[in-house]
Amino acid sequence: MAAAAAANGSACCGGAKKGPGYATPLEAMEKGPREKLLYVTCVYNGTGINKPDYLGTVDVDPNSPTYSQVIHRLPVTHVGDELHHSGWNACSSCHGDPSASRRFLILPSLLSGRVYVIDTLKDPRAPALHKVVEAEDIAEKTGLGFPHTSHCLASGEIMISCLGDKEGNAAGNGFLLLDSEFNVKGRWEKPGHSPLFGYDYWYQPRHKTMISSSWGAPAAFRTGFDLQHVQDGLYGRHLHVYDWPGGELRQTLDLGSTGLLPLEVRFLHDPSKDTGYVGCALTSNMVRFFKTVDGSWSHEVAISIKPLKVRNWILPEMPGLITDFVLSLDDRYLYLVNWLHGDIRQYNIEDPAKPVLAGQVWVGGLLQKGSEVVYVTDDDNEEQYNVPQVKGHRLRGGPQMIQLSLDGKRVYVTNSLFSKWDEQFYGPDLVKKGSHMLQIDVDTEKGGLSINPDFFVDFGDEPDGPSLAHEMRYPGGDCTSDIWI
Repeated sequence: MAAAAAANGSACCGGAKKGPGYATPLEAMEKGPREKLLYVTCVYNGTGINKPDYLGTVDVDPNSPTYSQVIHRLPVTHVGDELHHSGWNACSSCHGDPSASRRFLILPSLLSGRVYVIDTLKDPRAPALHKVVEAEDIAEKTGLGFPHTSHCLASGEIMISCLGDKEGNAAGNGFLLLDSEFNVKGRWEKPGHSPLFGYDYWYQPRHKTMISSSWGAPAAFRTGFDLQHVQDGLYGRHLHVYDWPGGELRQTLDLGSTGLLPLEVRFLHDPSKDTGYVGCALTSNMVRFFKTVDGSWSHEVAISIKPLKVRNWILPEMPGLITDFVLSLDDRYLYLVNWLHGDIRQYNIEDPAKPVLAGQVWVGGLLQKGSEVVYVTDDDNEEQYNVPQVKGHRLRGGPQMIQLSLDGKRVYVTNSLFSKWDEQFYGPDLVKKGSHMLQIDVDTEKGGLSINPDFFVDFGDEPDGPSLAHEMRYPGGDCTSDIWI
């Protein structure tokens, strides 16, 4: 891609030929084909099965004889990686560059520090390993470890947020740059512009801004969640505002007690908009961030999920634990999950400052009927939620990662967060029996969510034993990997 495009954070434009993705979010929503395949990261680390993690290919074409089945498994090269999130080598930010191709899926390994590069072009149904970027190479050249979120840049480079140094210290976090051949190039941020904690990030070139979130020190979260670690300052509560593409930290937003453990962060898809959201897991708030009249950034709580009074649990109150959310491509709806409570919610965000609940469905959680845990109503009655079986299966765990179809009519959901936390909060019911994937039908006119009774992918029935399914991607791009310029 042209050097000028890299300098100003925008992709090359012009010409009749097109690069990957779509010219606008609405074009993707209106003209994008229905998804037929879905790639999902599947984890054996922490399950007691001594096998490498793998990338699963799921058939999501209702007209296919293998619909709702895992049709291919690509194991990575080592045991103990903890595959987590993924991203593409090119997306709609490169739509104006006909030389670019959305061919390679980038798989960072959260615990080992390796980065796997997967070729999906030769056979989309059976992707193949293209390259392994070793953790030692990354650490030697950048000092970084614990890679998490991967996005493509208009320059052709790959940028990956890293949550600490190779020892797991939060002070070592930053942003890894790989060149277009997936060689380690260095760090993205300027020297001295790496605050404590990192996690997810999203950039909005028209506003010359990138915003990143802050989970916690890898040395803390990799051993399981300990509330004392929050009190000891080992978890984050800040958003970091960077100059884009310069890499200078311009502002830090302290979310305070309402914004503990801010995880996924997303701007609205419309690249002209200067607002977005971050899901704060522990306090279960959706925080909206926005640009003010003086050009600085501010924030406010837009959605608050109240903790529930419970019995037979480790604490007297249980947070919803918002762990993921997604925005529809027309920026009309926001979908979030409460991993512990067990529900998926749909909000109308046509007024981004005032989301309105439009749909809700229960798909698991610690409070479903049959669980030992109960919630206590205001009049001191003990209650649990009705969670239906799907294709004869009791729903395990709680909704964790979600992905939305381009047309906004289907939500796919998996139920594994991170193997150590899965074991801690859901025990053998999830870790030993494995994950599943569901598909939720969406009413995009009036609002509403319902479980598709004909779709159930059981990762508890895998050839090498039950696995933990996490993030999902479509071969043609999706609502959480494409950024428009």
